[in-house]
Amino acid sequence: MKPIDHVTSDVLNEAIRIHRGLGPGLLESVYESVLAASLERMRYKVDRQLPIDVKFDGLRFPGAFRVDLMVDNRLILEIKSVEKIGRAHGKQLLKYLRLTNQPVGLLLNFAAATMKEGIQRVVNDYRPPT
Repeated sequence: MKPIDHVTSDVLNEAIRIHRGLGPGLLESVYESVLAASLERMRYKVDRQLPIDVKFDGLRFPGAFRVDLMVDNRLILEIKSVEKIGRAHGKQLLKYLRLTNQPVGLLLNFAAATMKEGIQRVVNDYRPPT
């Protein structure tokens, strides 16, 4: 299994390549589909629109939310195509990380002028290996 930082790097390189090829302005679902296919071609396991259950106060709520992309069963990708990423988007991704007990997530805004401007890395008490 590749280290999480290696997986993250592969995802970012593909996102940048896709953004350069397609440009900004398409629907989120287009970028999600293309990125998922690109990562699968790289032999990553990719789940799209993965339903996640929420447990609270002894109750279970099946499919309470959906993760846009889950890569390699441990990296959550939240795909956006919006004018500007707000603080709520980062909080949303952090909540997803906490509810799924995953270490790292990427918020990718394909509407940014350059993909580099549209990347936000969110960590859930993640510590890189020493």
